[in-house]
Amino acid sequence: MAPKQSSEETVEETSEDLVKPVPGQWTPRKYHIVYRNLLTFGYGHITACYGLYLAVTEATWSTLFFNWVIYVTASIGVTAGAHRLWTHRAYKAKLPLQILLMVMNTLAFQNTVTDWVRDHRLHHRYSDTDADPHNASRGFFYSHVGWLLVRKHDEVKKRGRQTDMSDIRANPVLRFQKKYAVPFIGTVCFLLPTVIPVYFWGETLKVAWHLAILRYIMNLHGTFLVNSAAHIWGMKPYEKNIKPAQNLAVSFITFGEGFHNYHHTYPWDYRTAELGNNMLNMTTLFIDFFGWIGWAYDMKTVDDEIIRSRAKRTGDGTNSWGHVKTVL
Repeated sequence: MAPKQSSEETVEETSEDLVKPVPGQWTPRKYHIVYRNLLTFGYGHITACYGLYLAVTEATWSTLFFNWVIYVTASIGVTAGAHRLWTHRAYKAKLPLQILLMVMNTLAFQNTVTDWVRDHRLHHRYSDTDADPHNASRGFFYSHVGWLLVRKHDEVKKRGRQTDMSDIRANPVLRFQKKYAVPFIGTVCFLLPTVIPVYFWGETLKVAWHLAILRYIMNLHGTFLVNSAAHIWGMKPYEKNIKPAQNLAVSFITFGEGFHNYHHTYPWDYRTAELGNNMLNMTTLFIDFFGWIGWAYDMKTVDDEIIRSRAKRTGDGTNSWGHVKTVL
């Protein structure tokens, strides 16, 4: 069974961390647009819109099902891999599972795992401040996608250089993905999902390509909603003084990542929610399956009594997410 712990994961601090940015506070700044990213995102979204049209009018059911399977696989590659395993070290994975998760994550193409982990560790350590890459204090659009269209804030660059990434850089699976990022990600995320429908069941190249882009853009926005919607709308049953909230819709779309108030309160819990195993948390079911066959182990959780105590002490008095209640 999963071992339980009650203290936060330790992160190496530097002297500069003695004065941290204050959550919810940010400084006005002039945005410098990264035109390459703007053009890339523009092409991706226009192509995805045409892909949606083709999905309704021309695509075969085989192609639609194929891209749905990739969507789910890629999403869990982000949630179970880049997020819960490598960013938060909420559980451990044997080499076969690490390789599988790296390939699944590559299907999502949200930069390499190394880049993803660095940004997400910053996000948790300096949440909703100038040092948070997708600071939700700057509004929905910025936290959703705008942060990728402009140059990074100086605080993000500074704190990013101070972030301990030694565990990620020492991982041979992640070093492989980083070293061969362009050909490997291009092949796994775009080329194969386009060629396979054409070769195996005669889909047209036009439909296969545009649906591959549609699936990719949908994967991106699913993850982006955790950064944006789950930092704006929802309940705060565990910590009412932070922006992250419990958001049912985001949990459904992202296979369990929308229990965000809980996750920011207890980021090391491999379930990211006190609910654990349920159909809104397919990522936990995925990890539990590999725990059952022995590929995942040392899954960290938080004791129920600690969860109850925290909810009573710092929550907003709401909880519709399971067996833990704020009034006992």
